[in-house]
Amino acid sequence: MKLYFAVSNFPWEPQRYHYAAEQMMLTLFPGERPEYPEEDPPRDMRGEDNAAIFTLHRGKKLTNVSALVFRHRGWYNGVTRFPSEKLDEAPEAVYHTVQHALKLAFYKAGTALLGYEPPWGALTGVRPVKLPTRALLAGETPKQAQKELEKEYHVSPERARLAVDCARASVAARQSLQEDEVSLYIGIPFCPTRCAYCSFVSADVGRTLKLVEPYVEGLLQEVAETGRVLKGLGLNIRSFYMGGGTPTTLSADQMDRLLSKCEECLPLDNCTEYTVEAGRPDTITREKLEVLKVHRIGRISINPQTLEEHVLEAIGRKHTPGDIRTAYDLARATGFDCVNMDLIAGLPRDSFDGFARSLEGVLAMDPENVTVHTLALKKGSALMESGGQLPSGDEVAKMLDFSKKILTTRGYIPYYLYRQKYMSGSLENVGWTKPGCESLYNIVMMEELHTVISLGAGGVTKLIGGGKLLRLTNPKFPQDYLSGLDKVLEQKRELETFYQK
Repeated sequence: MKLYFAVSNFPWEPQRYHYAAEQMMLTLFPGERPEYPEEDPPRDMRGEDNAAIFTLHRGKKLTNVSALVFRHRGWYNGVTRFPSEKLDEAPEAVYHTVQHALKLAFYKAGTALLGYEPPWGALTGVRPVKLPTRALLAGETPKQAQKELEKEYHVSPERARLAVDCARASVAARQSLQEDEVSLYIGIPFCPTRCAYCSFVSADVGRTLKLVEPYVEGLLQEVAETGRVLKGLGLNIRSFYMGGGTPTTLSADQMDRLLSKCEECLPLDNCTEYTVEAGRPDTITREKLEVLKVHRIGRISINPQTLEEHVLEAIGRKHTPGDIRTAYDLARATGFDCVNMDLIAGLPRDSFDGFARSLEGVLAMDPENVTVHTLALKKGSALMESGGQLPSGDEVAKMLDFSKKILTTRGYIPYYLYRQKYMSGSLENVGWTKPGCESLYNIVMMEELHTVISLGAGGVTKLIGGGKLLRLTNPKFPQDYLSGLDKVLEQKRELETFYQK
């Protein structure tokens, strides 16, 4: 889609508004990619079927931001107005005002041409819960926060209610945190096989087995250095999360050495939550589960994604639905009393009936947490590259509506939520929980409530404090992580700089 800006009218460089325009374009027209012609738009746009022209006009009292959108169905001019005095505020405030107005103008024009409004309305970005959380912390009631989403952002009543429910969990989590607390993530970027939908930086253990042991040794060094820095700063770890990849691709001995090092070096005395993603049932053994129990791991994930055998085959899983139940029973027998299970709506060769059977099968096992993801077509995934027989956006929406209804009926409540690019139907991922079994890590990570320190390949540390957010990234691939380990360890000193200012 060609995106034109009336350069002379916009405050600041038009390039600053490109991202906002692209976000709304992806929301309304997900198959499009942005183009920014160097020339001005033609004076006669007849025949144009894929373009948008953004203009801003400041009047004495009101400023108009318009988006004139041309599509094959015709054209429409969406307009948003705000008081002109807002253009005299501080630069960042002006930017956010104009950006919001531009997105709403684009939204009005695009939905008029499409003939419908998406469930999340004009909300873009991955964290829709931040707005109602901010409203609740400012003293608004849940009803007021919901109405703001519906009126200001055109969010459907059902999705607005869902976001507010998750915002309540976010507020409770925020109020439980102390200033000297952080959370810690350890990434294990290995899996037995790579799922068709996956674009994470993970390696097939069958082909990279020789990397696993050196990787564990590298992690032991990063754990030790991280512990030294955190203790020196007087920081405590509140929640501990090991994810991947699939952490249980490690052997029982490797897991034992890594967790022992964590206990030896990290400030874990005040840690209230320990999670390890067991994930794939074909990596779970009694010996590994017993190691996790010895090291105080209280919450694990066993993630079927589906219980339909033909769908498991389509996504490249090498286990059966029966293996999932066996792994779950083994976890219970080993003493785990908090289990999360993931499902994905919209997988290749799945259907509404198949998804419903999978969800009913998961609920029959009675896990404490159920996370319902919407399939996102990610660059680098086999599914994105090869295509596949995917359910329609309408069918995926039906799956999610069913999941909300049945999970609520069975006593689960939503507690965290996020969105991704290229999701089927522009929908969402939702974590559901039995009351009192919320994962604090999931909330603080998604809502950016405090610092999360990430160890391992592909780790992204987010340092949060004093109104600042600083990202520190580790090399993505295991080989690069190992070859650049000295720099990874050196980077830990940036924590000292951040917290000692």
